[in-house]
Amino acid sequence: MAMSDELVTVVVADDHPFFRDGVARGLNNSGRIRVVGEAGDGREALDLIRGEHPQVAVVDHQMPQLSGLEVVRAVVRDQLPTRVLLLSAFADGAVVFQALQEGAAGYLTKDASRGEIVEAVARVAAGHTVIPPGLAGGLADQIRLRSQSETPVLSERERQVLEAFSRGLSIPQASAELFLGVSTIKTYTQRLYEKLGVSDRAAAVAEAMRRGLLE
Repeated sequence: MAMSDELVTVVVADDHPFFRDGVARGLNNSGRIRVVGEAGDGREALDLIRGEHPQVAVVDHQMPQLSGLEVVRAVVRDQLPTRVLLLSAFADGAVVFQALQEGAAGYLTKDASRGEIVEAVARVAAGHTVIPPGLAGGLADQIRLRSQSETPVLSERERQVLEAFSRGLSIPQASAELFLGVSTIKTYTQRLYEKLGVSDRAAAVAEAMRRGLLE
């Protein structure tokens, strides 16, 4: 096998050319990685990922067109083989937790050294998850908070709308019974869907029963 075939293939995406060029050169000069494309915005990054199928995409968390997180979602949705390593100017436990939950393979801050970025790319390519040093405790806190809040808090109106759905009422029927406009009921319905992670009334009722929100 040729040496070039053994290198980890990578796409680098950042809207700041100087930083993007520095990361790309550092990766290429490592002797372990081959950069196959560079992008200046999220949409261009996603096009490159779809076209080149790199093993890893190093993507800025905040970019024009599509954010890094939106790139992650698209990669997961389309079941692309690329693993995405997000780079950000800051490390916040809640943000990192969300990124990993959405499907990111890793998260590093931009003050990471060139060697740390190279090592992170290699680890992500090998199937590992990478997080900023010292953030493990913060992630543990986020996991605990999320698990404690698995049962969402519903407003009184949301509960009334949910209860109406449980009796088989449609949105117009719930509107008439609760003396609220149809658009208002639709707003409460959308909030219910978001809190319960569902997309229709029947699923909302079923999920609410599973979580003990309905008798």
